[in-house]
Amino acid sequence: MTVETGMPYAEALDRFEPVLGLETHVELGTRSKMFCGCAAVFGAPPNTNVCPTCLALPGALPVANVMAIESTIRIGLALNCSIAEWCRFARKNYFYPDMPKNYQISQYDEPLCFDGYLDIEVDGKPVRIEIERVHLEEDTGKSTHMGGATGRIHGADYSIVDYNRAGIPLVEIVTKPIPGTDRLAPEVAKAYVTELREVMRSLGVSDVRMEEGSLRCDVNVSLMPRGASEWGTRTETKNVNSLRSVERAVRSEIERQAEVLSGGGRIVQETRHFHEDTGTTTSGRSKEEAQDYRYFPEPDLLPIAPDRAWVAELKAALPELPSAKRQRLKAEWGLSDLDMQAMHNADAIDLVEATVAAGAPAADARKWWMGELARRSNETGVALADLPITPAQIARVTVLVASGALNDKLAREVLEGVLAGEGSPDEVVEKRGLKIVSDDGALSSIIDEVLAANADAAEKVRSGKIAAAGALVGGVMKASRGKADAARARALILEKLGVSE
Repeated sequence: MTVETGMPYAEALDRFEPVLGLETHVELGTRSKMFCGCAAVFGAPPNTNVCPTCLALPGALPVANVMAIESTIRIGLALNCSIAEWCRFARKNYFYPDMPKNYQISQYDEPLCFDGYLDIEVDGKPVRIEIERVHLEEDTGKSTHMGGATGRIHGADYSIVDYNRAGIPLVEIVTKPIPGTDRLAPEVAKAYVTELREVMRSLGVSDVRMEEGSLRCDVNVSLMPRGASEWGTRTETKNVNSLRSVERAVRSEIERQAEVLSGGGRIVQETRHFHEDTGTTTSGRSKEEAQDYRYFPEPDLLPIAPDRAWVAELKAALPELPSAKRQRLKAEWGLSDLDMQAMHNADAIDLVEATVAAGAPAADARKWWMGELARRSNETGVALADLPITPAQIARVTVLVASGALNDKLAREVLEGVLAGEGSPDEVVEKRGLKIVSDDGALSSIIDEVLAANADAAEKVRSGKIAAAGALVGGVMKASRGKADAARARALILEKLGVSE
């Protein structure tokens, strides 16, 4: 593997202007595959969810999945697209081991959805990303190259193929060229894919788990000299599978291409591979043009002609989309733009909303998810939503704190126990003995011991220096291992010392 060096990012952007293009693939969450009845699930044993149709055995014919078509139309509507009145599938011919038919059923010049847009915000400024097309196709199988150092076919000892994924409904969302992003190009790319993922989640059409491949992004980048009018030659970095990597892939290609062009070289139109460990890309294969795929209409499938009344019904039934939801919740929760952006960046908005729905005040829900739980997420590398704790459990903790049964310190211990699998918040409180001591009798005996051990501080309070009571309260908290009701302890201390505030 040859890693090409790059020009420093700031210098590259002084000399060149980037133009982006993003092709995002979304595996739909249908129960069955696109053209057969096999289960469309992730993680099944290899080659168990297959049949004559998705294995392309002789005589097997495809039948289109109507739920996949409906989901694609809903995606198009959410992205402000026009919906075709008539379109059809095509055969896209190319020869890989993970393509059982040696062609892919896709759409070519007649996509189901076209001419849309998605608005995002980057660095406090609105950016409109224009969508060229949203089309429906089938996914490929999965090749795994065994042996070698890179996991690529070059240098591998042998390859194995799992056809479970072959035929799963796949939606491709293709942007129009995105000029004018300048130094924010990496951030624009990441923000677009992030917002697109949120739209898919709100529609319920996919789990969009990038780590499982149900959301993948191909990143196109070209550069042109400052002041030029003609766009440069683009490269396509394939199958980038995390939001951070989308940003890094754009930055890496800008730096690499700037170095090549500044040295008098030329950019080759090709696909490239992104390497997570180095944050760089390496050459893949020359990029085919449409004619190389030898598209022609799929003869075994009828055209699609969505009924206009049906499309109108789907549009009317669309859920609240993420951008509108953020604006509503920001107003309801009294948050600043920065607070809402921080929650969005942490992927915490839905979790906080669910916690509020379970009975927690918005401020408390936000505090725990963006504080203690975000810290745990960062420490463990586990996404917030994947932590072993539910919004309902967080809501229960807030109720226990509000009732005086817990303070924040004890609440953190309760969360620790829930995350460790010790049970519900109430079970953790019981097992660990974490309830606050608020009974006057129990507190009184602890206070007597603290007053006896801190006679000087007690005398200061008696003489009118009430601030000295803080040290005595601290002593009570220490003696009770943080379980005492601090407010009640203070009141009893002043009462025992004959002082009123």
